[in-house]
Amino acid sequence: MRLWVGLKIAVFAALAILLGLGVFTFIYARGSSYFSDDPKACVNCHIMNDVYNSWSRSSHQAVATCNACHVPHDFFSKWLSKARNGFHHAVAFTLQNFPEPIRISEVNHKILQANCIECHSLIVSEIVHDANSDRACFACHRGVGHGP
Repeated sequence: MRLWVGLKIAVFAALAILLGLGVFTFIYARGSSYFSDDPKACVNCHIMNDVYNSWSRSSHQAVATCNACHVPHDFFSKWLSKARNGFHHAVAFTLQNFPEPIRISEVNHKILQANCIECHSLIVSEIVHDANSDRACFACHRGVGHGP
């Protein structure tokens, strides 16, 4: 019986420490800013400064935030993507385990391509239906979302 009580206390203490570390990290990393569409949330991590600065000089700066291009537009997929990316970014930046320069993941590459096509559907409708349309928009238009 005594062992069981000690085990329960140890598990509770471990969970309380994990919860406390999680809350501290969320506050320290300004986690609540990621619930907004403000592009300044992306520069919470210094590694994103160059990306943010290039976006601010791009043609899309006046018409599209980071989320407009980098997360799905429907409600459920948007928040699932934000949660998935937030987790991966938190792990990568905490452990300093990411390539420099940073690269878009395959999943996010597909989201970006879908968003290009959605926003520019009137312009690209003929191209998208072409049999050779498997090339990403940003293969040719790399400087559009992130300027020089």
